[in-house]
Amino acid sequence: MHRRDLLIAMAALAAAPLGLAGCSPGGPLAIGLHPWPGYEPLYLARAFGWLSDEVVLREGGNAGDSLAGLRRGELDGAALTLDEVLVARSEGIPLTVIAVCDDSVGADMVLARPGIASPRGLAGRRIAVEGTAVGNLVLSQFLAAAGLARDDLEVVDMAPNEQLAAWKTGTIEAAITYEPTASRLLREGAVRLFDSSQFPDVILDVLAVRRDRLRWRGGAVSALVAGHFRGLDHLRISPQDAMRRIGAWRGLGFDEVRASYAGLELPGPSGNLDYFGPKGDLVRAARLLNEVMVANGQLIGPDDLEALSTPRYLPDRGESS
Repeated sequence: MHRRDLLIAMAALAAAPLGLAGCSPGGPLAIGLHPWPGYEPLYLARAFGWLSDEVVLREGGNAGDSLAGLRRGELDGAALTLDEVLVARSEGIPLTVIAVCDDSVGADMVLARPGIASPRGLAGRRIAVEGTAVGNLVLSQFLAAAGLARDDLEVVDMAPNEQLAAWKTGTIEAAITYEPTASRLLREGAVRLFDSSQFPDVILDVLAVRRDRLRWRGGAVSALVAGHFRGLDHLRISPQDAMRRIGAWRGLGFDEVRASYAGLELPGPSGNLDYFGPKGDLVRAARLLNEVMVANGQLIGPDDLEALSTPRYLPDRGESS
């Protein structure tokens, strides 16, 4: 999936006005979503009827589906990684971050077949990497830690939802992946060689909405954020129920679901406030991503970070994290 191709993106943007009717002022706020532990609070909110009728979740298989929907003008916003927000902004999609869902501190990982005991053991082998900024960021960090160059591996562009089938057929020998695929590969005997705990506060999952929607859909945006935090409350207060539901949706056992959250920090409303502001973690992460993504050719130039985020839609109530 070469969804970062700017020529294709600009062609899609040229056609966007024809698709904007799908996000008219009279319709619900359309938010792109795909399976990921940090986004499950929104799935929980929908299951319990805690989402306002002003909000509709549009599900896809991966972030690429959400980005495509944004490009076509079919979505008002999406759950994305911060680097994906920067790429969308570089393509002319005016996204603003309204909440931080999670911080990956081990949830993004490099898994390999049994018998490959060290990172250098991957030299000359096929590794699946999603062609996104996060995929390439994890790969670059892994290669630096292992003392390898990209040419030392055979890199295969492959989304996580395609990796299990490739693993079973022997097409790949390693993968850069995340949940729920990570648990499925670990179930097949994969071993962890590296993860994002070695470079925290960089891979952030966020809720982002088009700025031109914020002007006239503020109530729906607030309802979206409130729904996320209500789902997060249920995950914290009733983890047995929440994780069993998530497991049923994702085809995972309870212990696998619980393990999928081990590498994530899930900030509540007050914890979210720490990410916003000119000196917050969100801006620091975006500045680092700017440098990495420009150096890797994933951005033509750095994002100016103007209107990158706003905390105005966060709930007034406080939480300890």
